[in-house]
Amino acid sequence: MSQESRSFDVPTNDGMPVLGLGTWENDDPAQCAESVTTALETGYRHVDTAQIYGNEAAVGEGIAAADVDRDDVFLATKVWIENLAPEDVAASTRESLQKLDTEYVDLLYVHWPAGAYDPAETLPAFAELRDDGLIDRIGVSNFEPEHLDAATDALGEAPFANQVEMHPLLRQEELRAYADANDVELVAYSPLARGEILDDPAVGEIAEKHGVSAAQVSLAWLRESGVTAIPKATGADHIADNWASLGLELDDEDIETIDDLGRTDRQLNPDFGPDW
Repeated sequence: MSQESRSFDVPTNDGMPVLGLGTWENDDPAQCAESVTTALETGYRHVDTAQIYGNEAAVGEGIAAADVDRDDVFLATKVWIENLAPEDVAASTRESLQKLDTEYVDLLYVHWPAGAYDPAETLPAFAELRDDGLIDRIGVSNFEPEHLDAATDALGEAPFANQVEMHPLLRQEELRAYADANDVELVAYSPLARGEILDDPAVGEIAEKHGVSAAQVSLAWLRESGVTAIPKATGADHIADNWASLGLELDDEDIETIDDLGRTDRQLNPDFGPDW
């Protein structure tokens, strides 16, 4: 049996599968739907999208076409910064549910602490959606520790997850320590550093040592760091290669090599983002 075709039991972080399919920039409807269906039939059970991606309807079509029950899929979307006033949170989330063709999402994120975001007003609106059964868990994205503190104060509890850019070239030590201390799950977007990981010599040496791809090394490092990864993939080959990372166990030397890289190569830094 080839590595790409192996069956894995996907580990979970508090019920969230540690490997998911990211759909950022997957804006061709047919391709997006096909990639979601392919991923689910490969074994993935976590799909991530967002209002601003413009592909929620395609993601919903992909889930519906897969031979997998909706309740077996951990589905996440994000409320865009223009929709973070309380009344817009409710209206835009209901619109997202219609596009996704689902009665609920497992995780709803504040996409950025920007725009109309006000923790004291925005997050209670998220809590109300949870009370109404439209979302199961409340998440945030691109939050720094001070934003997480304010969100916790507003909710009366820590957000379930914080989705941030994270990979061996941006290891997010401070956020990892905060997450561990405050029982917040970290979810890594751009876990392959938008392809930059493929050119890092140290990661390449680890990949060669294990006979795997550099992408698998990055995803395995995140998993062994207790972090959920949602790599974007459109083609069946990349979907399968990322899936195969679940079978890779890095040794202590590999982990130490990655932890010693000392790089802070951020790939996404919009003008409205935090002061990292």
